[in-house]
Amino acid sequence: MSRSEAGKPGGGAAAAPASRRAEILSGLAAAVDAMDEGAAVRLAHEALAAGIDAYEAVTEGLSRGMAVVSEKYDKGIYFVPEILVCADAMYAAIDVLRPHLKAEGGRGRAAVVIGVIEGDVHDIGKNIVRLMLEAAGFAMHDLGNDVAVERFVEKAREVGGGIVAASTLMSTTMWNMERLVQALRDAGLREKFRVMVGGGPLSASFARRIGADAYGANAMEAVRLASAWEEART
Repeated sequence: MSRSEAGKPGGGAAAAPASRRAEILSGLAAAVDAMDEGAAVRLAHEALAAGIDAYEAVTEGLSRGMAVVSEKYDKGIYFVPEILVCADAMYAAIDVLRPHLKAEGGRGRAAVVIGVIEGDVHDIGKNIVRLMLEAAGFAMHDLGNDVAVERFVEKAREVGGGIVAASTLMSTTMWNMERLVQALRDAGLREKFRVMVGGGPLSASFARRIGADAYGANAMEAVRLASAWEEART
């Protein structure tokens, strides 16, 4: 089943008109921003009934809503309690969509060790990236948040090769990414893994400076990078 079919109940729901699709996707984003779990769940069901790809509903609806929430947090409009309630709305909708996120060619795809670097507990962005990579067929090993560099290395050694993806939303912890790259090098694992970093205070130039392979600006970019690496590997 192709990904475009995966979001359709039974693979056969007729596609909705473009205006209706846009309305549902913008509604999903707004429901997350408004902390409206009921609306998020309802619109997730409507997205499936309208033939909207579940993957698209997450990336173009829910993820965009969380991007707005993140901006409001950065501006001091929202605080941690609001972030958590917005995340609850997003996760409730994802629970509806998850069964329709069919992996694309998942067998044999690279393993991904993912986590929020030590010192940071903000994991919403990491969770979206994990979900998208999982939907794309990668074998995910989620270490959670506030993950010590040594734990990343330990898991990487256990997995043996693939991708290490680390994130942070705090400028005070971003330099632990450099420690992670060096620790992988010291353990003799750097050549076996592509290293992707992500999060608000990071940039492509920062990724290059610390010796990482790439900066994933968002979930879609993370999937694009991982897929490109996978194609180069096979």
